[in-house]
Amino acid sequence: MTVLFALATSLLWGLADFGGGLLTRRTPALTVVVASQSIAAAVLGAIVVATGGWSAAGPQLWFACAAGLVGPVALLSFYKALALGPMGVVSPLGSLAVAVPIAVGLFLGEHPGLTQMAGIAVAVVGVVLAGGPQLRGAAVQRQAVLLTLIAALGFGTVFVLIAQASSSVTGLFLALFVQRVTNVVTGGTALFVAVRRGAVALPEGGFPWHSLPALAFVGLADVAANGTYSVAAQHGPVTVAAVLASLYPVVTALAARGFLSERLRAIQAAGAGLALVGTVLLATG
Repeated sequence: MTVLFALATSLLWGLADFGGGLLTRRTPALTVVVASQSIAAAVLGAIVVATGGWSAAGPQLWFACAAGLVGPVALLSFYKALALGPMGVVSPLGSLAVAVPIAVGLFLGEHPGLTQMAGIAVAVVGVVLAGGPQLRGAAVQRQAVLLTLIAALGFGTVFVLIAQASSSVTGLFLALFVQRVTNVVTGGTALFVAVRRGAVALPEGGFPWHSLPALAFVGLADVAANGTYSVAAQHGPVTVAAVLASLYPVVTALAARGFLSERLRAIQAAGAGLALVGTVLLATG
């Protein structure tokens, strides 16, 4: 179950990142974040009401609130780092987020077998290479590196927090709803401040209503990924769940290859292959 749900997480996060990347080409990134998360919060709110999820309220929801505060900061730091570039270095560095849940799992006493340890190592290397690290060319700005490391720490922290936010299905819906509401409040506040400082919140034609289905997909896919990761982490070693869930850069790269006809560089193809080998080792270990 851990392997299946963690791989589902990678698929969902990878597709959400791909869709979000396309949307931010036409709409400011912060607006995309707030709009997509607002849609997800509305849908989750309806589900919570329908399932009676409020009955599962408890101290664990503080973990969901914390994840909701950290998530937008990490995402915006990552977008800013990508803008500073070069992307060929920033993207792989972002995958270092997996180190946080792995460290937490080991600290809490998890002891993966030899095969699983090998799988973790191979998969992490594969994820980094799948990002297509730029080994030559323009120097990386210190600010870009710092922002990327902040983003990686934030993403990894969300991994840990969301896994602790619930212990039942109805509780998971409520936790994800609370996380999304916190996301919207945090992102909305940042957007308001940015607009007050002169930033542009919408493209020239106004709110992109034609992009509403895509915004909904990005928001709901992100929510579903958080849900599947929570299930994966609760039913198996966090070290295994975190590594498999971190394969989403491979999915994003393959989506760009399939939908945008972007050619994979040799190093990306090699990384995807290593990630697959690591997945097999983790699944059989």
